Amino acid sequence: GVMMFCLGLSHAAVAVGYYGGFGVRNPLVAMLAGYGTLSEWPFEAFGLVGLVILFLMAATSHDFWLANLSAATWKSLHMMVYVAYAALVMHVTLGYLKDQTNIVPTSLVGAGLLLVAGLHVAAAAVERRARRSEMRPASEWVDVCATGEIPEDRAKVVCLKGRERIAIFRHAGALSAVSNVCAHQGGPLGEGKIVDGCITCPWHGYQYRAEDGCSPPPFTEKIHTYQVRVIGSRVMVNPEAMPAGTRVEPARIDGG
Repeated sequence: GVMMFCLGLSHAAVAVGYYGGFGVRNPLVAMLAGYGTLSEWPFEAFGLVGLVILFLMAATSHDFWLANLSAATWKSLHMMVYVAYAALVMHVTLGYLKDQTNIVPTSLVGAGLLLVAGLHVAAAAVERRARRSEMRPASEWVDVCATGEIPEDRAKVVCLKGRERIAIFRHAGALSAVSNVCAHQGGPLGEGKIVDGCITCPWHGYQYRAEDGCSPPPFTEKIHTYQVRVIGSRVMVNPEAMPAGTRVEPARIDGG
């Protein structure tokens, strides 16, 4: 994120100096003035919006801000990356179309823009449908899957109605269930794997012991654990989360 901001700032400095620095007006005013026709629209304004958001994200990237803002607030703030992404797409698109008179490349740019937007909408729809299909009512114990559905050193993520997702990891012939939410930046632990005996977050490599949800010393992060048991070939999970850092005996798999 910091590197992206530095790249954008370098681009902005060169562009403002080259295209706006040889007139009598302030370079920024020269770059941003004009809101008439499409050909006069200051596409640079979208670039400025994206740059401001990238600066905000870069300035708060240190874990100091994560600790003081809370993981949820910090993550919400950094979700503005999607606004920055949209602004930069508009910046590039309008910049290209500004002096374009040929209908063919203009149509291709428009089609590309619609394709990218459509892919994001489709991905969101697929995720929403997947969550609905996975959601199970939370009772005292919930049958979540078969033991064969969980690969070695990987996880099966289950979604219980009204509760956070649970990641069930298989390691050394046993199963352990933990929160799917990393305590660092809310990363999806279930998309990671077990490395050197520890669950490893796919986002930033934070690690937790599967049996108690604690990070190995000297680190102190903790996540919630869940009781899990195996009946025949079925995996059962108690939907009531244990306090973060609570040791839960892994459930042995027959023949594991």
